[in-house]
Amino acid sequence: MKIALLGYGKMGKAIESIAIERGHEVVLKINSRNLETLTIQNLKTADVAIEFSTPDYVLSNIKICLQAGTPIAVGTTGWHGNKTEVYSQVKKLNGSFLAASNFSIGVNIFFELNRRLAELMSNQESYTSEIQEIHHTEKIDSPSGTAITLAEEIINHNSTYSSWENKASTKKEAIEIISYREPDVPGTHEVTYSSNIDIISIKHQARNRKGFALGAVLAAEYIQTKKGIFSMQDVLKN
Repeated sequence: MKIALLGYGKMGKAIESIAIERGHEVVLKINSRNLETLTIQNLKTADVAIEFSTPDYVLSNIKICLQAGTPIAVGTTGWHGNKTEVYSQVKKLNGSFLAASNFSIGVNIFFELNRRLAELMSNQESYTSEIQEIHHTEKIDSPSGTAITLAEEIINHNSTYSSWENKASTKKEAIEIISYREPDVPGTHEVTYSSNIDIISIKHQARNRKGFALGAVLAAEYIQTKKGIFSMQDVLKN
């Protein structure tokens, strides 16, 4: 499989390493210093693109991949306000598109546990929910896309909550997301339900970037020959 890497920072390099280990070839590496090489012609040399750039570039990167007919797996967040537009373009151009707030297989299993726990806690009014996330100091967005996904899934599966706030909150219907930024932390997420009697929590702690990189390559392998809109749930089922 020939891969175009859109975003070639620490994450992009980790993806490249895993891709080569799995017998793939990286034919295009895009970063802020060579944006002029991101063309439809160059993208057509790749079987699939993996997008890990920044919120400033992600939407334009998605659009040019769709125009080139190159399947794309997107790990960058910050474009979801344009989700309707993107999905419309995927369908119009018969493209292949997969996006995830987190590509790690372990995190996506964690998402499944979070959904089930939210359902079980839906009628337990004595508990309040909180999400804590820790990331490296270079991470731009706060809260992280992973933390937002956790919060949105709780809202979807637990009738107690209808919103989230990235701070301590006194609103009963709002989930608190507390964000910390520390040096050299790949990512930690914990969902907690607290009452006066006890505390229930589930936690995912990444040891390094390899889990995210492997998941991104697995997602790219999955969508390489497919058409449509997919998620990591599809990859897990496969």
